[in-house]
Amino acid sequence: MNRVAVVTGGTRGIGRAISVALKGAGYVVAASYAGNDQAAEAFKSETGIPVYKFDVGDFDACATAMEKIEGQLGPVDVLVNNAGITRDTAFHKMSADQWNDVLRTNLDGLFNMTRNVIEGMRIRGFGRIINISSVNGQKGQFGQVNYCASTAGDIGFTKALALETAAKGITVNAIAPGYIATDMVKAVPEKVLNEKIIPLIPVGRLGEPEDVARCVVFLADDAAGFITGSTLTANGGQYLT
Repeated sequence: MNRVAVVTGGTRGIGRAISVALKGAGYVVAASYAGNDQAAEAFKSETGIPVYKFDVGDFDACATAMEKIEGQLGPVDVLVNNAGITRDTAFHKMSADQWNDVLRTNLDGLFNMTRNVIEGMRIRGFGRIINISSVNGQKGQFGQVNYCASTAGDIGFTKALALETAAKGITVNAIAPGYIATDMVKAVPEKVLNEKIIPLIPVGRLGEPEDVARCVVFLADDAAGFITGSTLTANGGQYLT
């Protein structure tokens, strides 16, 4: 039986590449999304991957969605917590809503999704939990106190849960991408990209979503069972740990 993988934020950008790569590797994939129905339907039509609309920041919505996914596809073996948002501004201008919205999606979402699959994984003695963090959660970034706090929290979550689940055949790892050529990054003015961003990346280019997706496929594999609690950096040498 093919393993079942769920990818949150799985219909666009990095998440889309992850969903497609996992399907290509033989997984049965479910992709979640929060609000862009047009993009989700186009993704479903192009890839044949089923899509599920819910808010990862809402625990009850996650519980309902996971029950539906497992009822339709089978028990979830691989969870990729990829969904994330930004609400950038300098901290002295940051509103409580800007703080709470980012933490709710980027960090609470890890709890909400993982809590709803972890018991089944423990019973079955197998699981792969892969959390998409960020280089900015490792090094910090001006105007992103909320985002950096949430993605640094993803890494702490990863390390602690890895210790709790290692003996149960469940690995928990994080991936910290650098600047990836998603729609959001490509919307940055070309002059800024060429003069202030790409020169800081030793390999001399933006990453591609597929660069991150290959990391996910590697960590999700049965053969990656000795790797847990790790943060895999995919940043072109921009920040070394």
